[in-house]
Amino acid sequence: QVQLVESGGDLVQPGGSLRLSCAASGSFFSINAMGWYRQAPGKQRELVATSTAGGSLNYADSVKGRFTISRDNAKNTLYLQMNSLKPEDAAVYYCNAVIRRRASVRGVDYWGQGTQVTVSS
Repeated sequence: QVQLVESGGDLVQPGGSLRLSCAASGSFFSINAMGWYRQAPGKQRELVATSTAGGSLNYADSVKGRFTISRDNAKNTLYLQMNSLKPEDAAVYYCNAVIRRRASVRGVDYWGQGTQVTVSS
C-alpha cells in the first residue's frame, strides 16, 4: 500500500510563510514526478508546482518567486516553501506523485488527503 501524507497546513497572516511536507510511504520501486496542487472552495484543482525525477521544476505563474518546491529523494519527501502568502493562496493543498510499484510496471498517480492552508488576518 502506497500512501502520501501531507502536513504543514495552518492559518497564517497575509505576508507570512508556511512549509508543506509530503511523505511517501509503503512498498514501491521508484517515484517519478511529484507535485503540489491546490483547490479553493468553488474552484477547480490547479497545479501549483511540480518536480520531475530529473530535477526539472515548474511553477504556476501565480506563485513564481514566492513558492519553492523541493524534494528529498532519500526520504521520499516533497516540500513546498510558501512565502509572501496572499489570501488568494488559501486552499486545500494536495500532494501528487507518479509512483512505480515495481520495475516492470508503469508509474501510477497517487494523491494525498490534502492539507488546509488559510491566509487571513
